[in-house]
Amino acid sequence: MNQGLAGMRDAADQPVVLVVDDEPDLLELVSLTLSRMNLKTRTAADLAGARKLLKAERFDLCLTDMRLPDGDGLDLVGWIQENRAALPVAVITAHGNVEAAVRALKLGAFDFVSKPLDLGVLRKLVGSAIRLGASIEETPATLRGPRLLGSSAVMEQVREMIARVTRSQAPVHICGESGTGKELVARMIHESGARREGPFVAVNCGAIPTELMESELFGHKRGSFTGAVADKKGLIQSAEGGTLFLDEVADLPLHMQVKLLRVVQEKTVRPVGEAREETVDVRILSATHKILADLVAQGLFREDLFYRINVIELRVPALRERSGDIAEIADAILERLARRTSTTAPELSPDALRTLETYAFPGNVRELENVLERALTLCTTGVISPEHIRLRSGATAADPAGAVAALAASPVEGGGALGSQLESIERDAIVKALEKTRYNKTAAAKLLGMSFRALRYRIKKLGIE
Repeated sequence: MNQGLAGMRDAADQPVVLVVDDEPDLLELVSLTLSRMNLKTRTAADLAGARKLLKAERFDLCLTDMRLPDGDGLDLVGWIQENRAALPVAVITAHGNVEAAVRALKLGAFDFVSKPLDLGVLRKLVGSAIRLGASIEETPATLRGPRLLGSSAVMEQVREMIARVTRSQAPVHICGESGTGKELVARMIHESGARREGPFVAVNCGAIPTELMESELFGHKRGSFTGAVADKKGLIQSAEGGTLFLDEVADLPLHMQVKLLRVVQEKTVRPVGEAREETVDVRILSATHKILADLVAQGLFREDLFYRINVIELRVPALRERSGDIAEIADAILERLARRTSTTAPELSPDALRTLETYAFPGNVRELENVLERALTLCTTGVISPEHIRLRSGATAADPAGAVAALAASPVEGGGALGSQLESIERDAIVKALEKTRYNKTAAAKLLGMSFRALRYRIKKLGIE
């Protein structure tokens, strides 16, 4: 760590940290810790002194207490966002004061650390902040990593939001329907931020059996339970120095939500069978196609965890909300599919494109890819026409539920890839309808345009409950 930070600049131009606090003992402790990291320290005892220094000098990080003699540390966070937006600022909060930490993160703070200071946590925070400042200087407005296709206004807003959240360590909750590209957005946040050199660990919370979840996430010590023949690192520890992406976080059982809350708040984990906690340095991103606020109201998701992982919410729009992007996305998909088979990508005829643009795509980009893959197989002329595009009848931008009704009336019984894909799309649509009606099956059937008996049959057949 010392060598890495010192290596960013020569000795005459070391990174400089402004520490704002009115406690001399804390200032001394932080200054000593930072000096051992080859960092210079400047101190201020109040808001006025901090603003004066910030106007006169250049800093790489500001670390401020929440309680100051002439105001609130949040005021300084706000001032820095308006006047020194490229400067990372972290806050020191009282132990357990989660509300203050969340407010600071929402205002634009890079991160927070609690009193009494854990020097290990402090060093990791400072190291990440210095790297962030350096990356902003190198590429102030560049999004790295995978591409997010589409030039519509809503997608430009998504890109702008991604650029903003990469300058923070605040937890981000990515919401949107199934198939919209939530994991792609998470990877862009990781690749564009200060943690891009660290690992990106994606965890599907709905795919881990409940009885194995604690061991998988937190790891375990040898002999902690039957079958634990060796120490095992958990997925959270595997993301050290990088990003932990919790996909379908709504599927976490309540007892695991409690444990995750401690990771977010205290930045510590305790492996199964271990007596002591260990600190972790990970940024947490989460996603789900479900509406977390509704699950909180139903008592299925902890309210305190909801507010901690939902500090910043980033919504990925459905494909039907940006139909003007379909041509660009379709061209990119066809190029990729053609490269896979070493063939030339066919073109979309104007009529075929209109067919796609007027379809609701309940399965979003994932469904568009499936449709184009089938069309590519059927097309032999180099031009995809409407007859090559097989869409579920009844689903238009005005009535996306119609597709499910049509599909239910003539269910796909076949196995193979096509049957599995259609069943996946149908399952997602039914789950969304159930969630929207708070699991009232009669109301859900009405919303989907099918009979109660047909819905009950599909629920049983698809294994939804």
